[in-house]
Amino acid sequence: MSSTSTIDRINIIANKLRSSQAAIVTEEATKNALVMPFISQVLGYDVFDPSEVVPEFVADVGTKKGEKIDYAIKREGVIQILVECKKISETLSINHASQLYRYFSVTSARIAILTNGREYQVFTDGDRPNVMDSKPFLVFDLLDMDKVLVPEVAKLSKESFDLDSILSAAEELKYIGQIKRLIAAEFKSPSDEWVRFCTARVYEGKATQRIVEQFRTLTARAVAQYIADQVSDRLNTALRDNDSAVVATPAQPIHTAPSSPQDSAVPSKEADIVTTEEELYGFHIVRAILAKDVDPTRVSYRDGKAYFAILLDDNNRKPIIRLHLNGKSVKFITTFENGREGERHDLGTVVDLYRHVDKIRATADLYTLSPRSNDVSTSVQPVGSEGPGSGSW
Repeated sequence: MSSTSTIDRINIIANKLRSSQAAIVTEEATKNALVMPFISQVLGYDVFDPSEVVPEFVADVGTKKGEKIDYAIKREGVIQILVECKKISETLSINHASQLYRYFSVTSARIAILTNGREYQVFTDGDRPNVMDSKPFLVFDLLDMDKVLVPEVAKLSKESFDLDSILSAAEELKYIGQIKRLIAAEFKSPSDEWVRFCTARVYEGKATQRIVEQFRTLTARAVAQYIADQVSDRLNTALRDNDSAVVATPAQPIHTAPSSPQDSAVPSKEADIVTTEEELYGFHIVRAILAKDVDPTRVSYRDGKAYFAILLDDNNRKPIIRLHLNGKSVKFITTFENGREGERHDLGTVVDLYRHVDKIRATADLYTLSPRSNDVSTSVQPVGSEGPGSGSW
């Protein structure tokens, strides 16, 4: 199974998860709707063949009799992977892995998976032979899949299972993953240690607790702005390298005749519409967020008096997000990951768009993955209209 087919299959399950998550409330529903399809479609094992996948696998462990693990996956009659499932609403922790620990030592399995249907944590025995590690070497989220990890997921599949390759890469993956999560946590909510480290290098006075709290906000803002600048620079470089791409060139729908009642004419006073640097900055951020999944040339904008609309394929029926940045005191966005009239989210600065990455990507996925993509926009007002979607909250 190639990496390309693996990511395609992951995307299918991710799209199902987005559309059905509210209805998946029990552990059994999580198994049936998400985990079994993952084992079958992504990993390629026949969940209905007990010679490949054994549900409710039983192995007596010491004084523990009759305990069951959710799934045991076999290759050539030998158990290779153990899978323990929790319901999707549960946040995974090492406390959920107690049965995996016990079963790991009494079976031939060298790989153990803990999942809630959305997040997958994959363990091995790299620290001590035949004893499952306390930390996973591979962690991935179906709704925010890191494509760098897709080849590692593919190694677990029936077609490409390579235990030696998995184990040789496990230690490096474990530490890289932990460091990335540590960095992400520091960026999201800087710790005292990180804030004091930065403060000591730029502030000449004494770092009292009041100063630390002041610099905590400054550190978080500086990190967010640095990331935004780096992403914007890389995107602009990539677009400049593409002869057919035009950076920050807006769509011009005002000069075209409306093609349907939905696409009614926007106000003709174009002179009253001023596209600001902040709106363009937001446009580049959204393009950068979608760049790994959507060709940046497909993302365009239309500026109106009420809001700045960012669209897919220059299509009013495919709104990705609307920026309301011209208010004197309140800035907010409207996202459409749940369709209909959209949902409002207040912003501090335009850089806060990075706090809504999942919503922006989920909306784009509705158009690129789902056959129901047109459902979102049937109730969305075109740019310049005065309906509820135009900023009248």
